[in-house]
Amino acid sequence: MTIFPIGKALDFSVNKIAVHTFSMLFFLAAMSLLAAANASVEDRPNIIVIVADDLGWSDVGFHGNTDIDTHALDRLAAEGVQLDRFYATPICSPTRAALMTGRDPMRLGVAYGVIMPWHNFGVHPAETFMPQVFLGAGYQTAMVGKWHLGHAQQTYHPNERGFEHFYGHLHTEVGYYPPFANQGGRDFQLNGKPIDDQGYESFLLGDEVARYIKERDTSKPFFMYMPFIAPHTPLDAPEDLQEKYADLEDNRLPARSYNTDSSRRMSRMMFRPSARPMYAAVVDGMDQSIAKVLDTLDDEGIADNTIVLFFSDNGGAAYATGGADNVPLRGGKGETFEGGIRVVSVMRWPAKIDAGSKAESIMSVMDVFPTLAAAAGITAETTFELDGRNMLPAIVEGKMIQRDDYLFFASETPIKGRFNLTAFNDEWKLVQEMVQGLSSTDITNYLFRIQDDPNEYNNLAQEFPDQVSKMAEAIHYWRTLYPVAGLRNELVPPPGWRAPKDWAAYPQALSDLQDAPAGGMPPPYALPALDWQHGEAGRLIYNCEPYKLIGGGLCK
Repeated sequence: MTIFPIGKALDFSVNKIAVHTFSMLFFLAAMSLLAAANASVEDRPNIIVIVADDLGWSDVGFHGNTDIDTHALDRLAAEGVQLDRFYATPICSPTRAALMTGRDPMRLGVAYGVIMPWHNFGVHPAETFMPQVFLGAGYQTAMVGKWHLGHAQQTYHPNERGFEHFYGHLHTEVGYYPPFANQGGRDFQLNGKPIDDQGYESFLLGDEVARYIKERDTSKPFFMYMPFIAPHTPLDAPEDLQEKYADLEDNRLPARSYNTDSSRRMSRMMFRPSARPMYAAVVDGMDQSIAKVLDTLDDEGIADNTIVLFFSDNGGAAYATGGADNVPLRGGKGETFEGGIRVVSVMRWPAKIDAGSKAESIMSVMDVFPTLAAAAGITAETTFELDGRNMLPAIVEGKMIQRDDYLFFASETPIKGRFNLTAFNDEWKLVQEMVQGLSSTDITNYLFRIQDDPNEYNNLAQEFPDQVSKMAEAIHYWRTLYPVAGLRNELVPPPGWRAPKDWAAYPQALSDLQDAPAGGMPPPYALPALDWQHGEAGRLIYNCEPYKLIGGGLCK
């Protein structure tokens, strides 16, 4: 038997206890960190972003509407915060591009028009999409509804932009009933495979979102994007909803916009029925679908820590065939008056947001990405600098966030060469209507003090010519950022173009494409000089701002 001296034995015992104690403390600390990490993921809010297509400012109950039942949207407003000065672009694809990237659509090349079926266009694959960031942070990601951000190559497909699950349509105007076709080609898919689900489109979307929530992995939060085609034309609704609104009178006041009001006059002169009753039925159907999603959150017991953000992609289509109402705002879809860009928006997050509140700071669709990332405690690491701002303090704490710099929006829809432009901040707003002919350009300026005159009655352009000049120059520079091959409005395809029989098979597979984006016709060494020479005509080099460099330098 080995006998240790008493001192040595004591030292050994103490050391052994110390090592054991340290090991236990290290183990407990590691487990605590792991638990904290897991808890941080599990405790992050679920997120649902719901986007309507062409909803009018005055077509919801919480804005005073009594013509159309919008119980679900009114519930969101009552239980959350109204984003009273939320701005989107005047038309569809630019808003969706800004939402997904947090970047200005002018930089992306998708500002003036929407992506048509015959376009070989999408948002640059180098741009970081919001669901990619959430997926990388441990979220489940899904999209249910209308994409409209590119379809010609797989690089533009939702499944390549961060959405693990995609159920819906690549295009707009696919109709509200099967076969859900655009230009004759079927457009309804599940992750790239054609599907033949039957029913009313808005209800199908609600059913799919509800199913996804019920069958989700409960150990992880989810990010859901739910863009409706409702209430976009061509309008259609179930018979019971059509009957419900069959006797609805069209009592809309003038939009104070030449194009919108003249289209209504022409429609009445031709004795065409008002689109208002069918429009109301479509809005009601969309609202019922949203109600199903809210009920599912309640049933799953996760409503309290789920952010539900709702907004329209642009102002209501108030022209004759659209049926929407934006009054008292001026104008509507396609225009840069308030009725075209200030849109219905609410956010509900019971765990953080006071019920029945209202945020009055200017917030744009570009702000959604950084705001939701902040709400989830995620650092949004992106390829390019975001143009949007984190507006969470304004939403959750009621802080007023000033807007001194300008927000810009544009549209060339529906007539090519007729641009609607705007720049605005908290104090001033300039609207430009620009008509380009083959040998002339006519510009009409409207200047408003937008806080004092939110409905744009008083044109101050002649009274403050220096302010007009200053803001017009800012718009001019902003437009120089557009890629030279960016979207322009094209209502018809190239002569003889044909659509595929099924759009799900249309995107070119990644395996059939080159590994990198094409560089174009000029040799690489010539691009900086050629880009500089293009000046105000636009950018050859992506994300280039040559005039911000000293002396008008070159981009690389």
